[in-house]
Amino acid sequence: MSLNDSLSLFGFAGLVTTPLELISFLLAIITVALNIRQNHWAWLFSILSSALYGVVFVEARLYGDAGLQCVFVAVSVWGWYQWLRGGEQHWPLMASTLSRRGVLWAGLAWLAGFAVLSVFLRRFTDTDVPHMDGFLTAGSLVGQFLLSRKKIENWLVWIAVDVLYVGLYLYKQLTLTAILYGLFVLLAIAGWRAWRQEPPAVP
Repeated sequence: MSLNDSLSLFGFAGLVTTPLELISFLLAIITVALNIRQNHWAWLFSILSSALYGVVFVEARLYGDAGLQCVFVAVSVWGWYQWLRGGEQHWPLMASTLSRRGVLWAGLAWLAGFAVLSVFLRRFTDTDVPHMDGFLTAGSLVGQFLLSRKKIENWLVWIAVDVLYVGLYLYKQLTLTAILYGLFVLLAIAGWRAWRQEPPAVP
């Protein structure tokens, strides 16, 4: 069996995935679980999961998401460094909240990214969901940047993005990935609560 062969989940013919999607799924779950604990090894699993999901999304013609995974690999390397050496005097970075100005800039960046990406995807690819793909890709970039800087509000961005991704992946018949993003919603809620209520962990 190759990594792109179809297989049924739990014996149900309607729940189809591939070994590649399944491996990506498991790595992504480990990534978020470690993020909640503020463990810097999350970035290693993020790199592996993103690289594999890039292949999955190309097969599904979700080119915005495929390109996003490439960006995630690069940002994960940067985020790993930030968590370990991005604080004062190169100490480990501590969790913090966004200022009002930061919230405004994050919102503007999301809108600008959506405008650029949706136009690009509509004109230069054969995707059938350019606007949704562009909107969620832009939001994911904002969320990943905020996570890299250990901003607590990253979890709110991920909650919003992941809820919409569930619908998109069901439409694209990426059932396992839709389930994954449903779990991501729950994990993001847990991350939001944990980062607000508990003192930051030292890597």
